[in-house]
Amino acid sequence: MRVTETSNIVLRLAAQGHLIGEQWVVGDAGGTHHHRNPATGEVQADVGLDDGTGIDEAVRAATAAQKDWAARPPAARAEVLFRLADLLDDHAPEAAELAALDNGTPVSAMNPGAYTAAWVRYYAGWCDKLDGEVLPSGGGREYVRLEPYGVIAAIPPWNGSMMGMGQKCGPALAAGNAVVAKPPEIAPFGMLRFGELALEAGVPPGVLNVVTGGPEAGAALVGHPGVNKISFTGGTATATTLMQIAARNLTPLTFELGGKSANIIFPDADLHAAVAMAAYAGPTLLSGQGCALPTRLYVHDEVYDGVISKLVATVEASRVGDPLDPQTMVGPVVTEAAMERILGVIERAKSDGATLLCGGHRLGGPLAQGWFIAPTVFGDVDHDSDLARHEVFGPVLAVLRFSDEEEVLAKANDSDLGLSAYLHTRDARRIAHFIDKLEVGTVAVNGMSGGSPTMPFGGVKHSGFGREGGRAGIEEMVCRKAVFEHPLD
Repeated sequence: MRVTETSNIVLRLAAQGHLIGEQWVVGDAGGTHHHRNPATGEVQADVGLDDGTGIDEAVRAATAAQKDWAARPPAARAEVLFRLADLLDDHAPEAAELAALDNGTPVSAMNPGAYTAAWVRYYAGWCDKLDGEVLPSGGGREYVRLEPYGVIAAIPPWNGSMMGMGQKCGPALAAGNAVVAKPPEIAPFGMLRFGELALEAGVPPGVLNVVTGGPEAGAALVGHPGVNKISFTGGTATATTLMQIAARNLTPLTFELGGKSANIIFPDADLHAAVAMAAYAGPTLLSGQGCALPTRLYVHDEVYDGVISKLVATVEASRVGDPLDPQTMVGPVVTEAAMERILGVIERAKSDGATLLCGGHRLGGPLAQGWFIAPTVFGDVDHDSDLARHEVFGPVLAVLRFSDEEEVLAKANDSDLGLSAYLHTRDARRIAHFIDKLEVGTVAVNGMSGGSPTMPFGGVKHSGFGREGGRAGIEEMVCRKAVFEHPLD
């Protein structure tokens, strides 16, 4: 495995602790997490965890700093955020390597620094565009003001912690809020580096705080009476617990949760493009560890055999290995526990009668010490099986047959989850019909969705509520105040 100077950044970030106000505070009252490199299994840093004490201090720091930040002219807030975006771009290669060490994301898969910079830059542009409404009145004035909530609790996911900071902190800070962010203990370094760059860009002390911890710290943050809104990305089970805790203070929430996205291929599609997308975005991209990835593939009977043949060949050709190697397409999964869980899913799928077409095992040889699973494809999967109905969050693709439109539409919608769906066809009538009927937050036709900061992203049903991206994303971070100003005598 290649060693870079990024390893030194990991050690520094772990050693300096939590960002609270203007200070980096060492604290392990909640224990110590021995962070292991997913590609080697070796401990690369000991990460101190907060027990809630640091969370309380961070919320108090955020509360003290927020009003001055909100009172700054919008152009002044934008100037700071534009500087932060530039710094993220400047350090983009470092951010990609940091993600490889943080959670095993291959440097070839995406650029977290550039992605995060795009979100921060987009929302910097919103600072002077949060206009309210002036309404017709018979006398006096009636208008609506858009005001920041105050302190936002931001809990991004481990599979893109720096990117999650862009999605959450970008709009929150642009709107004049302060933020307390909690990195996941299994992948904290992208968020901690974001905190460093924010201070360097001139974000005032206390406006952004970063406190690493496990479930105990998360519960303390979500249940803190000084938090005015919560933005969480993660699993549905965790969201249920957090919602119960937040209910004690009636704290509003934005949730972006899991998915089991259907990917539907009709015979009239560009089959070459559809298979390439299914092979890349299903079991290989991020090793399947993405909420919106198309991990449930429905293929029409007429083209099923041909699609399967090309799909398996493409997946088997995907290069698995060192995530720091630019030629690698598939890296390890995030932890040993995740690997064991995913291997258990694979064994259950075999028992349920699905046909294993490729993969299905842990990789050995030079990769034996890391948490590598061969990209896995199952064919002839039963729609009612565990594999078809539950999110795996690993490099496992379920392929199912269908014969007509209404059948596959009903199956695509027959899920508790509703994050994204994908459709491949040249039929304009069919496209319009499926866009209208699919019960999801995002529909992508003949390709992937872009992950653009200009577009709202989020789900329906158990995939959450609220949106990140676009105008909808910044509106999640403001309250509306109605004003009735009557004329003076």
